[in-house]
Amino acid sequence: MPTTMIAGRPIDVNDEGFLTVYDQWDEKLGAELARLIGIELTDAHWGPIRFLRMDYPGRGETATLRRTSTVGGYPIKQLFELFPGKPAKKLAYIAGLPKPKGCV
Repeated sequence: MPTTMIAGRPIDVNDEGFLTVYDQWDEKLGAELARLIGIELTDAHWGPIRFLRMDYPGRGETATLRRTSTVGGYPIKQLFELFPGKPAKKLAYIAGLPKPKGCV
């Protein structure tokens, strides 16, 4: 797995740039990852990001957009507004988690 420098520290990533080590992530890194893809995080962004981080360890996979909406309580329309284009992929990237299954 490649290593890259993000926010001044070495981070393990896969070939698509997604983090591969859960414990390397913190909110400072999440904010920098968001900045790298053109998203300036607000309080509204942090709810779904924290949901993904909380949900991942027990399931061993990143929540899909549907799960983020139904279990996390974040309307899909809101997720598309906060993370335009490909919200599930962008959420996972910012949260330092693997790309959800089914994402291209």
